[in-house]
Amino acid sequence: MDVKGSVAVITGGASGIGETVARYLAAQGAAVVLGDMNQEGLDRVVADIRKAGGKAAGRTLNVTDDADTASFMDFAVKEFGAINIAVPCAGIIRDAMFLSTDKETGKVRKAMSTADFRAVMDVNLVGPFITLREAASRMVDNGWKGVLFTISSIQKEGGVGQLNYSSTKAAMALWPKILVGEFQMKGIQGIRVVSIAPGYVGTPMVKGMDQGALAKIVAGVHLGRLIEPDEIADAIAWVVRNDAVNATCIEVAGGMISGLIAK
Repeated sequence: MDVKGSVAVITGGASGIGETVARYLAAQGAAVVLGDMNQEGLDRVVADIRKAGGKAAGRTLNVTDDADTASFMDFAVKEFGAINIAVPCAGIIRDAMFLSTDKETGKVRKAMSTADFRAVMDVNLVGPFITLREAASRMVDNGWKGVLFTISSIQKEGGVGQLNYSSTKAAMALWPKILVGEFQMKGIQGIRVVSIAPGYVGTPMVKGMDQGALAKIVAGVHLGRLIEPDEIADAIAWVVRNDAVNATCIEVAGGMISGLIAK
């Protein structure tokens, strides 16, 4: 499948990996439709892509809302006539320990809140479910071929202090086999499902974290550096072009092995 001439819907497109994927695919000739809660960021990214000669449109989107996401997909079809690629990049982090105990008494003094657990589930799990369901429904009904992506993480193996986040990313790694299996059972051809699992990516947020903690993270990566956002986008573009890649999860993590402690 060619990236050029395809139409990609990307949530979380106003910043981070979503923004980079949008710019990358647009530079290769795809029309990109961006959704995000950040209108200012959307306007900036869309304007930059258009200024560079690419095709882009954007509108605010709450990925946890059924009607809003359905409307977003209809907006994409109205703007560019199809949907071929769906990349749900919208996500949040609400890190906390399941239980935190007092050093002196050993008694529980704090726990991960239900609100923080649910918030991550809503955006990182329910959001991609609605996004891919609405995109796939239109692709099937109109005979549009393409790729549905999920964004997993190296933390799918389990990140301490990230029970909520890691749970969602483990699910994202599983979805391709489940969905492709269902498509096979129902005779749905031409729509692939692939998960991309980044390691620590050099977004502004990651680069701006405590530098001591960041140095420890980098020391545990065999590549010796953070993953560049363009490397994630390039992996997505490669998957689009290679029809044989399907029903799998691809790690783009630079050789970061979960659980290893760098010496």
